[in-house]
Amino acid sequence: MLAVGCQKKEEAIKKKVVFTGPLLETSNVLTLFSDSARLQIKLTAPLEQQFESGDLVYSKGVMVTFYAKDGVQVVNTLRGNYGKYEKNKNLYVVRGNVVVNNEEKQQKLNTEELFFDKQKAQIYTKPDMLVRVATPTEILTGTGLTANQDFSRYRILHPTGVFTVAADPAKP
Repeated sequence: MLAVGCQKKEEAIKKKVVFTGPLLETSNVLTLFSDSARLQIKLTAPLEQQFESGDLVYSKGVMVTFYAKDGVQVVNTLRGNYGKYEKNKNLYVVRGNVVVNNEEKQQKLNTEELFFDKQKAQIYTKPDMLVRVATPTEILTGTGLTANQDFSRYRILHPTGVFTVAADPAKP
């Protein structure tokens, strides 16, 4: 009886516990991305968690501000309730009440999940993700979206709803 009791104790000791939580947590994060001493992107978040894989998680929300080439003028902003940077794909994922505002063109994008590829300077959604783009003159809806990072050019993959089409001035 005594030998059996010891054997179970040794098995319990040998069982490894693998920690999968964050290695580092930072509060009130401000990350600046620049090129040739000109500010390109500013990322702010109330909390950033860094994992062993190099992934970063922004569980309390994230705000990304994109700047013009001069590094001073704000071109657009991107915010969401949750964010994640996947290091192996060099890709940011923003989820939950995602809003992109283009300051210059006064355009606003609303969706629930958005991807930001910093390397390609592109933002996009999955093809089946609902999107809503509001401009000063119309509201566009549909599923799927691809756009450049400053949101000055975008394409809704499957548009739905009512659209305004300008008449060709050359044709009476």
